[in-house]
Amino acid sequence: MNRTLRRAFPLTLSALLAACASLPPQGSQVPAAPLPASTTTVPAAAATTSGVAEPTPVQDIWDKLRRSFAMSDCNADPAVLGWAKRYTREPKQFEGQLRSALPRLAFVQQVAAQYNVAGEFVLLPWVESHYRPTPARKRSPAGIWQIMPVTAGAMGLRVDRHYDARLDMPAAAHAVMKLLEQYHDQFHDWRVVDYAYNSGEFRVRKLVREHGLPAAEPVIPAWPASRIAREHLVKLLAIACVVREPARFQVSLPVPSEAEHLVQTSVTASIPMAQAASQAGMSVDALKHLNPAFSGDTIEVGIASYLMLPASHAEQFRLASYGAPKETAPTGSTRIASLDGKAVAPRHHHQTHVVSPGESLWQIAREYSTKISRLQQLNHLHDDAIRPGQVLQLDDVD
Repeated sequence: MNRTLRRAFPLTLSALLAACASLPPQGSQVPAAPLPASTTTVPAAAATTSGVAEPTPVQDIWDKLRRSFAMSDCNADPAVLGWAKRYTREPKQFEGQLRSALPRLAFVQQVAAQYNVAGEFVLLPWVESHYRPTPARKRSPAGIWQIMPVTAGAMGLRVDRHYDARLDMPAAAHAVMKLLEQYHDQFHDWRVVDYAYNSGEFRVRKLVREHGLPAAEPVIPAWPASRIAREHLVKLLAIACVVREPARFQVSLPVPSEAEHLVQTSVTASIPMAQAASQAGMSVDALKHLNPAFSGDTIEVGIASYLMLPASHAEQFRLASYGAPKETAPTGSTRIASLDGKAVAPRHHHQTHVVSPGESLWQIAREYSTKISRLQQLNHLHDDAIRPGQVLQLDDVD
């Protein structure tokens, strides 16, 4: 990683994520198989009535990813093929690394589809971190996307001593995909989107102003861009090349079982990590590995009202959290058992919500099992912008 370059990224809403190193390929304008566009930041299946989002069928992962690719193939540039061979130099090691990354990769794939982002960018965390959730250190990048603290602030991601949204898989994935979608709306070329992600929006705007948008050929734009930016694009195309033609590199792409899929699972009240792990039937270390955003030993529902759990454990956690209430509810009302065992009325029965610092509209929508568009309609909002202390009207479901 080039940490010096990372520190130089512009502090703007479209500020970018830190770079790795790689060269670039050609970019088509739209994914081969168009995906449903989304203007919200809420996962499509953020919360079902059971509190668990449905995973994508395992057999669809690689085929769907290939169909969503929008940039050039393995033969686009010798450097692309060279990096693909380098990635797979040790086939068994590569397969093991990819298997470890696959649950996160499958989740990111679902998020990318909501923003109509080219499938190659599902593999962006491979270029950045091999999908490892790098812990935060002072003024350094963190998470699978390797986001700098100042960049996180510009993207609306909360970073403090209690919680780091760069390590929150849903929050970071939606923020990144929204940013990539905005870049494509602006530049209309996925290659340029990768340059902007890596080098900064303002730098790319200057290149476009001085040299125009790049032609389809050569695949690596003939721009006076940095070596790091070019290499970043090459690496992205190279790992996509391996996914396109695994047999060419003597590797097999792993396929997870349904039980390995990660699902976003609702949490109704703040709960100690140890208790959550016990209810999910897994170790505390395993739970923390999947949910590293909280620095302490408690899941604070006021910050993030969900956990990422393997599908095999999500249902067990749901049953422990949403089981039969401890007391009989009055006629005509609905009550559920909270995680501390006390019967409480669901929070979404409230008619208003006061926005807390660092809270986003999509978090509130998920908490109350509603849609961003519905909150915008009820509160006459024209976008996702909200402010601390603002009182939001909610549907009365009692």
